Amino acid sequence: MKKIAILQSNYIPWKGYFDIIAAVDEFILYDDMQYTKNDWRNRNRIKTPKGLEWLTIPAGSDISRRIRDVELRDDRWQLKHWKTIVANYSKSAHFDEISEWLKPLYLNMHHTNLSQLNRQFIDAICNYLDIRTKISYSWEYSLTPGKSQRLVDLCIQTNAQEYISGPAAKGYLEESIFAETGIKITWFDYSNYSQHPQLWGDFTHEASILDLLFNCGKLSKTHMKHIKP
Repeated sequence: MKKIAILQSNYIPWKGYFDIIAAVDEFILYDDMQYTKNDWRNRNRIKTPKGLEWLTIPAGSDISRRIRDVELRDDRWQLKHWKTIVANYSKSAHFDEISEWLKPLYLNMHHTNLSQLNRQFIDAICNYLDIRTKISYSWEYSLTPGKSQRLVDLCIQTNAQEYISGPAAKGYLEESIFAETGIKITWFDYSNYSQHPQLWGDFTHEASILDLLFNCGKLSKTHMKHIKP
């Protein structure tokens, strides 16, 4: 039974995002959707001595664009983000190991498109965690009108029999449309993650997966639900 998940791309997402990628056979980046300001598309948080701190990519405030069309005009954020990461994680147990492949993404590349940038970071993290799920873009398929109908059609086009969705979609997903085509909906459970070694005060799960990687390295897999150690 083929399983798929369909989510918008995020910048250095938290561990739950990668867990849902690992739980399916194909993961579709839904970047034909409208860009939303002050959302996860262009920002995420890391742990610091002062608590969680935002790392935000300047992407403008125009919400009339699709995510795939968001162009980045200023690359000064790349060095700024890397310096902030170094300042807060240089003392972590696996800093050198993770930096070996993460640092070039910040300092050796010139990112001009938000969707492509997010994909490059997501691919690099999946590669490190040995997540072999196929990742595709929504525009590689035909997109029909209707929020739920479009998702069903993507399931049909990918020959998926099961659609894995985050629980936030319960408020708008029309489950009857899936049932009519025999596609099973499974609500992904983001709860009950184990705590991992972490710098800077009280533990929190609400940080980019970089926090987990810097502190645990390859053992990050043992703190996730769908990745085999």
